Amino acid sequence: MKVAVITGAGRGIGAAAALRLARDGFGVAVCYNNSFDGAEKIVAEISSAGGSAKAYRMNIIDSAEVNAVIEQIEREIGEIAVLVNNAGIAEQALFTDITDEMWHRMIETNLSGAFYCSRAVLPFMIRRKSGKIINIASIWGETGGSCEVHYSAAKAGLIGMTKALAKEVGLSGITVNCVSPGVILTHMTAHFDSDTMNALKEETPLNRIGTPEDVAGAVAFLASPEADFITGQDIPVNGGMYI
Repeated sequence: MKVAVITGAGRGIGAAAALRLARDGFGVAVCYNNSFDGAEKIVAEISSAGGSAKAYRMNIIDSAEVNAVIEQIEREIGEIAVLVNNAGIAEQALFTDITDEMWHRMIETNLSGAFYCSRAVLPFMIRRKSGKIINIASIWGETGGSCEVHYSAAKAGLIGMTKALAKEVGLSGITVNCVSPGVILTHMTAHFDSDTMNALKEETPLNRIGTPEDVAGAVAFLASPEADFITGQDIPVNGGMYI
């Protein structure tokens, strides 16, 4: 069975991607750090629909733990065909209020975590000369977001890592792409008030806020054979915002 590893899969975009890839026939490693209940719920939902899934706790900023969990997944479920680097954090702050701790936490989680996970799976993929890495970036990594400089910098770095790594591993039959969501209804936007959400909706040509399932659809496409000749690309899923 082909296996998809999804980080931050206990909720939001990660959970939607887990459900969609399971429906597409992947065995799914539902990786989480703090969202144990959410991860177990996703595993149960996949299993009840006849799919295969198992939850794994993995702190993506601990490279030794990442290596150990990836090796465990290979032993217990099967060969990793797809890695979805989805886990991340968001935070709003004026640039001058960003502390050293806030900066390092953002970069470590949103950029270094994807680096650690990609580095862990690549030896397996290179040996098999196949595999797909899909990074979840952000519209702010493309355009920059006011009061989200550290978040924007981390996501821009992730887009850059995607493009560079795609060139490096292409000869090994591995594709590397990223998806950059716009405003999506997840826990990251839950703190916005209704006026803010309405304003963001009006800025979007499709006149609605995106859903985790919208992003999961793009992930599923990139994970499919139909995307075998696509690599090094940043796929915007933003309803046309800032086109």
